[in-house]
Amino acid sequence: MSRLVVLSFLLGWAGVALLIAEVRRFSRPSLADRLRAYSPGGMAEQRRGGLFSVESFREVIGPLSQALASRAARLFGVSEELGVRLERVHSRLDPSAFRVRQVGWSAAAFGLGALAASALGLPAAVSLVILLGSPLLAFLVLEQQVASASSRWQRRIFLELPVLAEQLAMLLSAGFSLGSALNRLARRGNGASGRDLARVRSRMHQGLSEVAALREWAELAQVDSLDRLVSVVALNADASDLGRLVSDEARAIRRDVQRDLVQIMERRGQQVWVPVTVATLVPGVIFLAIPFVEALRLFAGS
Repeated sequence: MSRLVVLSFLLGWAGVALLIAEVRRFSRPSLADRLRAYSPGGMAEQRRGGLFSVESFREVIGPLSQALASRAARLFGVSEELGVRLERVHSRLDPSAFRVRQVGWSAAAFGLGALAASALGLPAAVSLVILLGSPLLAFLVLEQQVASASSRWQRRIFLELPVLAEQLAMLLSAGFSLGSALNRLARRGNGASGRDLARVRSRMHQGLSEVAALREWAELAQVDSLDRLVSVVALNADASDLGRLVSDEARAIRRDVQRDLVQIMERRGQQVWVPVTVATLVPGVIFLAIPFVEALRLFAGS
């Protein structure tokens, strides 16, 4: 246990050193950093920190953390790429930064588990379970947070899609072009679909066509209803009445949403009867067991 205490102390000391290195009072900029502002490329982003800083630590540990954490996530059945999930929910973190955070939380959980095991004097088997389980639990908690955020975002797009499709059909029927209709929806929209449409508009400004930007969004969102809507919108160059086609697809998407909501209501209605059934069966089994045991006793006595 003494080795674990020493290891935990070293890990805590390294974390404190990295935190202190970020304080301006203790991390004086080097001469090269101070003179960089007067160089021809001085308007560019300056390099922060030095050899012992959070940035340098992230650059060193980032690729290793990403490789190890990605392999561990695949072992637990996570097949979708982390970058796709982070981009889907508009996260500010890139995969490398998220994996570094994940490994850092796991290391902190390992240190706390080692301190708890040594301070409480637990048996060796219990200490081993704590040492192995605490970092794994921290790793899985962060992984589950990203997965839950991604699922919630897909759910919000699915629920908002009927209104979005109806608005798009109305604008197309009113004489708007596909590009102007998407720009109008992106400016006035809110929610998950509104933020995604803002990204679609930015991709259109970068040179992508309307259909290519929408297909990129559908590929990132992974929502079946959105895939069908984009396939209908892709007929923009061939169909003469695109507004009517989009309106028909909007009605189909709304029926899918209604069907899904009905299934959820029925499932919740069935879940209500679970505690009622348990509360009814348990006393019934007890009342039936009493005469059954009494009958067995009488037969055994005779």
